[in-house]
Amino acid sequence: MTLSDQLTKLAAKAKEAEDRAAAAKTKAKAELEQDVKDARASAQAQADQLHKNAQTDKGKISSWWDDMQRSWREHLDTIRQHVDERKATHDLEAAKRNADSAEEDAAFAIDYAYGAIEEAEYAVLDATLARMDADELEAGAKT
Repeated sequence: MTLSDQLTKLAAKAKEAEDRAAAAKTKAKAELEQDVKDARASAQAQADQLHKNAQTDKGKISSWWDDMQRSWREHLDTIRQHVDERKATHDLEAAKRNADSAEEDAAFAIDYAYGAIEEAEYAVLDATLARMDADELEAGAKT
């Protein structure tokens, strides 16, 4: 898949997330609980695939990205543990604090994803420029 195709796939996923988040407000609780469970499983599968790809491509990708992937995986594990702990709360005030915290976490996750998209754009443009530089050097070497 080309880098441009990967960005198109990313944009489609962002739109899908936007649509699902908007629709969540009109769903019954049981249906939303299932959506949450499905989204968590999907996010875990994506994280697992990212980890697998990082291990497979070790030496091909920069060590910074490998470190970032490991850090992201640890972050997700911590967040999921906190979510599970919050679900066990039955006190009204604690539930309100948990809801506020969950909303703040979601807002930060969106900001983080936005930054990741900005970084992806930079990486794609930089990779394209690097390929152009290599092609120019190759063309110059042939003359």
